[in-house]
Amino acid sequence: MAVQATIEKALTAQSHNQWLGPKCRNKREKAAWVDCLELYQNTISQLNHTVNPNTNCTDVDAQTWLSTALTNLETCRNGFLELGVSDFVLPQMNNNVSKLVRNTLAINNVPSTEEQSYTNGYPDWVTTGDRKLLQASASQANIVVAQDGSGAYRTINAAIDAASKTKRSGRFVIHVKAGTYKENVVIGNSLKNIMLVGDGMRSTIITGSRSVGGGSTTFNSATVAVTGEGFIASGITFRNTAGPQNHQAVALRSGSDLSVFYRCGFEGYQDTLYVHSQRQFYKECYIYGTVDFIFGNAAVVFQNCMIFARKGMLGQQNVVTAQGRTDPNQNTGIAIHNSRVMAAVDLTPVLSQYRTYLGRPWKQYSRTVYLQTYIDTLVDPAGWLPWDGNFALDTLYYAEFKNSGPGSPTTRRVKWGGYRVITNPSEASKFTVGNFIAGRSWLPATGVPFIAGL
Repeated sequence: MAVQATIEKALTAQSHNQWLGPKCRNKREKAAWVDCLELYQNTISQLNHTVNPNTNCTDVDAQTWLSTALTNLETCRNGFLELGVSDFVLPQMNNNVSKLVRNTLAINNVPSTEEQSYTNGYPDWVTTGDRKLLQASASQANIVVAQDGSGAYRTINAAIDAASKTKRSGRFVIHVKAGTYKENVVIGNSLKNIMLVGDGMRSTIITGSRSVGGGSTTFNSATVAVTGEGFIASGITFRNTAGPQNHQAVALRSGSDLSVFYRCGFEGYQDTLYVHSQRQFYKECYIYGTVDFIFGNAAVVFQNCMIFARKGMLGQQNVVTAQGRTDPNQNTGIAIHNSRVMAAVDLTPVLSQYRTYLGRPWKQYSRTVYLQTYIDTLVDPAGWLPWDGNFALDTLYYAEFKNSGPGSPTTRRVKWGGYRVITNPSEASKFTVGNFIAGRSWLPATGVPFIAGL
């Protein structure tokens, strides 16, 4: 009943938002408004997903989708604020939808450690035909993309367009041959179970240069944006070349539930990797950036990844994470497990001129955990950076467990109410692949290797 009431309010809000479009006074207001239309539409579909009788979703599924619905509404608001146009359209967009989603999250609240048991290791909403395809080899591509004309298409967008027009059940594999593809790619809600397979992260590169400095919202600056559930990428680098002077500039944004990135590269400066929402897993990936370069409000685990802070503008501080949880009942957070935090080649010679931190609280209930990770000398002894004065220092959850390396000692770490050094393995295990993103129930189907526990 609570979700149903929220859906009705969201539909009313969406029709009101459409009416506001012609009232936008400039390109920036229009850019933020366009994002909001998409985000409200996605919120409505997340809410419908939750109450759909054919979905057979678990309580954790529901909490994930409700968390995403709230994140979408927050992202809409952020767009107006970051483009400095919050005075006119934004107050008119104010409605009770966020409050209703918060109430529903509280009613449905489930510990994020709940294990999910799915039939044969797959969620009920994955079809039988899809199960067979998921177990098939990635080499069985439905479409090949090649710049030299040796494939069916020369651009990734043409292949995505073809996939959207193909009647299919199950996974659709697109092989992107070696090359640098200069295009902005969107894989929307209707495109489920898409797999992009490159020829290796050094060979297959997708690159763009949109940025907030160039007039985009952070949300819309992504070189590649994916929301269709069950997305998999392997052997590809996602790049944004806008540079540090253009501020927020996203290489990849994922709001794809049960998405996997395996042996991929993410290259940018500020806001490189936008783990926007839903459940995500990154394995053996390389991530490069400067300020808040892994950020968002997904439930996400990074495992065996290489995280490189690079040289930004002089006077800037490097911050690895900026997690965006806005409600204590959201089952979201960033968990970095068995990975490495290092200085990139361009930062190493000038290390003394830059300070680097593990994270800062973008939102009130920001949650980030480093588990059994190697932290090099670049990380400041304090470890973590405030966002703005005392904001969120007592409500955040920042934790470290059995990390190693010269930047890992915790004796001089911040003394905030929300910061802790975890000594009990059972507390640390709440943030593992098995518990935090229920990985045992859906990752085996992808064929990507993972460690479920510590």
